[in-house]
Amino acid sequence: MRIGVLGAGAWGTALAQVAARDGEPVTLWAREPEVVESVNARHVNDLFLSAVPLSLSIRATGDLDDLAGHDALLVVTPAQHVRAVLGAADFGATPLVLCAKGIEAGTRLLVAEVVRAMQPAAPIAVLAGPTFAHEVAAGLPAAVTLACADAALCERLAARLASPAFRPYLSDDVTGAEIGGAIKNVLAIACGVVEGAGLGQNARAAVIARGFAEMTRFGVAKGARAETLAGLSGLGDLVLTCSSASSRNFSLGVGLGQGRAAAELLADRRTVAEGAHTAPVLREAAMAMGIAMPVAEGVCRLLGGEAVKAVVGDLLARPLMREDQ
Repeated sequence: MRIGVLGAGAWGTALAQVAARDGEPVTLWAREPEVVESVNARHVNDLFLSAVPLSLSIRATGDLDDLAGHDALLVVTPAQHVRAVLGAADFGATPLVLCAKGIEAGTRLLVAEVVRAMQPAAPIAVLAGPTFAHEVAAGLPAAVTLACADAALCERLAARLASPAFRPYLSDDVTGAEIGGAIKNVLAIACGVVEGAGLGQNARAAVIARGFAEMTRFGVAKGARAETLAGLSGLGDLVLTCSSASSRNFSLGVGLGQGRAAAELLADRRTVAEGAHTAPVLREAAMAMGIAMPVAEGVCRLLGGEAVKAVVGDLLARPLMREDQ
């Protein structure tokens, strides 16, 4: 199975490295000409993943037409750019494995819903889980959820991507795998705020637990299964992203917790903190569905410039209630 990768940021490059094991040829599409040059000339992604030497079998390109004829494509472009990228080519019935995490602004659509509109003939799978790109690229152990409605395709994709250090677990809950990956980015910002504001480990654990309750409520309302959200693509990814400065979203939250403005923190980022884009869209979707998500709402307020003390105070002053609410 010949694999192509759409998107050459850190995560796309790491997945290209996974797919290139044992010298398998992989085509890596990059928007940035300097990334194409560095991957092909020096076998490293100088811009996004400079510390990891890349397989010699990875070939970078800036031309979407070079992905024609591949057996599957990993879509790793940021969620807000998926529509534009997939609208620039017709991949026919080539399976698309969605590795971007987020909800599209304006439409409130999950990435899979966007892709179905742009590439209606393509079978869709979702790959999500607790994975930092630099660790995966370096060959450190990781496990992910690979979700696809077509069980046979899911098995073929898993067999192609699996290695002793990269273990996919199969699922047919595409919606659940997507929602966990999208919402954990927002909750990671909240946990970063706790760190940056010096609110303590108790507070961080409370945010993770109550944030997971919000994720589950929203996911189940969208048709996801609770057990998927309790797995690698939901709780697993949440725990990782909410507990490490290696997370872009967590780092953004740390800055907010220290009183810095969101515009300043986001201005110089080469990589995308997806949670900053997802938070307001998630708030809109939750309100439209009548779902209470106070932690996500708090993140939106902080991104909008409200003071940490005021937002945290309002969260702690909410009426007492049952834990299952």
